[in-house]
Amino acid sequence: MSIVQPLYEDNHLLIVNKPAGVLVQGDHTGDKPLIDHCKEYIKEKYDKPGAVFLGLCHRIDRPVSGAVVFARTSKALERMNKLFKNRKVQKTYWAIVKRRPKEVEDKLVHWLEKDPKRNVTTSYEEEVDGAQRAELNYRTLGKLNDHWLLEVKPITGRPHQIRVQLASIGSPIRGDLRYGFSKPNSDKSINLHARGLYFEHPVKKEPVIIRASLPEDQFWEQFLTLVPVKADEKKLGKLY
Repeated sequence: MSIVQPLYEDNHLLIVNKPAGVLVQGDHTGDKPLIDHCKEYIKEKYDKPGAVFLGLCHRIDRPVSGAVVFARTSKALERMNKLFKNRKVQKTYWAIVKRRPKEVEDKLVHWLEKDPKRNVTTSYEEEVDGAQRAELNYRTLGKLNDHWLLEVKPITGRPHQIRVQLASIGSPIRGDLRYGFSKPNSDKSINLHARGLYFEHPVKKEPVIIRASLPEDQFWEQFLTLVPVKADEKKLGKLY
């Protein structure tokens, strides 16, 4: 059974809902990445001979689920890369934390430095040499039992940004041992989901609004009661 869950598909783009635990792009583990699964999906669906072109426009971390954008042509890839670089893609994430941030909603600004050998990002409150400025907005959507659901909209796109910035204010994401949560999730995922994308299509010049359904997990699904789907859809069409 294919893990590819298409959210949007045309001659230029393929946007899929990545399961937690799947690599977006290959690494030293040798595990089959999402991009290879998607190439197989396209090859089989359209009966394409030879190699399939598919360009990766951005990444989300392995334990994170949600929307990932691929380009099916070099023109679309070049234009999508420019949209991401120029911050013309609005990204919306949902995160579950056990400790609610002090403020109900806020803008976080840190300077982040990644150690590639350890694959860990360190945050600083003030600018330091070698660190990159990171910004995000968040708001608290509600509480269920002893966990809180946050909506996060990153403005910049730094490695592990949401994970480390929330941990820096004392609200590590559920299951994220790397950044301070007390215990792992049973499936090694973390409760961070790339919920929505909003951008102008790089070729058609039409609005593209994506909402990625939550993982099929009872813990995740109970949080839908806090945000009715219609209200969730309305928020995706708002740019900063």
